[in-house]
Amino acid sequence: MFETIAKKKVLPDGTKLTTFTREVTGAKTLEVEVGTNGFKGGNAEHGSRTYFRITDIGNTDMFVKTSRRPFSNNTESAEFILGGDCELETIIRALKFVVKVLEEESAEVVD
Repeated sequence: MFETIAKKKVLPDGTKLTTFTREVTGAKTLEVEVGTNGFKGGNAEHGSRTYFRITDIGNTDMFVKTSRRPFSNNTESAEFILGGDCELETIIRALKFVVKVLEEESAEVVD
């Protein structure tokens, strides 16, 4: 049905993750990659790492805006704006894949 590809990824802080990538196709196509090393019992300094990426690979009407916290390198917000019914459909499917992978890889029991 949909091919999911497992990859090894090293984050900028050196954390190694297994990520899972797949295409989400409709009239437009997105690629989504997601991974986590699961719950570690801590904050950003000692806790888990979670990664996801959404890439347009087929004319998706997508705009992403980020803003930075004052006096920091941290991102304060990320806004995703998509135009069109197909974009709505593909982003829903992409985000469902993100949630599925994160739930499975974190070994969290979700009701």
